[in-house]
Amino acid sequence: MLIADQIKQRSIAEYLLYMWQTEDLIRAYGRDIERIDREYISTFGVDDATRARMREWYEGLIMMMEMENVRQSGHLQINRNTIIRLADLHQQLLKSPKHQEYGAEFYRTLPYIVELRAKSGEGKAGEIETCFNALYGVLMLRLQHRSVSEGTQQASAQISRFLAMLSAYHKENEREPIFGQDDEERHS
Repeated sequence: MLIADQIKQRSIAEYLLYMWQTEDLIRAYGRDIERIDREYISTFGVDDATRARMREWYEGLIMMMEMENVRQSGHLQINRNTIIRLADLHQQLLKSPKHQEYGAEFYRTLPYIVELRAKSGEGKAGEIETCFNALYGVLMLRLQHRSVSEGTQQASAQISRFLAMLSAYHKENEREPIFGQDDEERHS
């Protein structure tokens, strides 16, 4: 929770990957808050008040996972909403003549997205979600100390650059909206 807040301030892309990893961590511990507290939270060496806040945060996520029926797989609605917001911003940036460098970065990334969709059968996933799925897959391979092919490394490097740019625009947009009402009406 404390870490998640810090990451969210730094980069929405890193935050989303962290939250997906947190969902999987909760699943690995069988959604058991006692185990998470005893075997995971306790390793942080924080004071009792911080530990209690961390436990409460994980407990809240467990409850949401139960209520949203994402016990075994899938993502919490809060995380899906983040993807939706990023996809909306992505579309606005693509349509904007003021953000041509963003479009250029996206089109450098698009061949990798198309290839990933073809290999994974992710027909329903949007472009942004496909990018996150790819980076999360590479993250999991690295955490498991498995090799990552040269092609996958190239794809993940390009996808990372693209999502870093989208994250920077997201951060800018959070401070002060990039697109006003006039922009939205012109690009609809």
